[in-house]
Amino acid sequence: MTNDAAKPPKRKTDNRQRKSASRLYAVQALFQMEASGQTIDSVIAEFAEHRFGETYEGDEMADGHPTLFRTLVDGAVNHQAKIDQMTDRALVAKWPIARIDPTLRALFRAAGAELVETETPPRVVISEFVDIASAFHPEGREPQFVNAVLDHMAREARPEAFSG
Repeated sequence: MTNDAAKPPKRKTDNRQRKSASRLYAVQALFQMEASGQTIDSVIAEFAEHRFGETYEGDEMADGHPTLFRTLVDGAVNHQAKIDQMTDRALVAKWPIARIDPTLRALFRAAGAELVETETPPRVVISEFVDIASAFHPEGREPQFVNAVLDHMAREARPEAFSG
């Protein structure tokens, strides 16, 4: 996850931008947990101490929104089976979540946690995580893929948001 395009934006105090940064941080934290076997407590502490608003390799990292970050990471871990099942139902049969790129798997889990754990409008969740997919995969088709999968997941998690 060293793609320069996937760095959080420069420090900004705007709450919306802090939430956007926290979504990216959550994807990075979930990826890191899966790749390194870190515990949820250690990865949350690491991000709080060394990422939110810190200077790293000359770049000032964005302030995060600690509550949203924790909600997404905790929710992804605590509801992983439910979120993975929603993701699997959104994927074609030959591509279960276990076969998905680990970065996208972390993204689907963070987005699924936001759909399950918060009242954020589904369209906001989809848009924010498609932007994150675009940061990691600026030249690929992944953003369109993420959009389609998250739309399906959102309709399952929050059908009331799409009725009427």
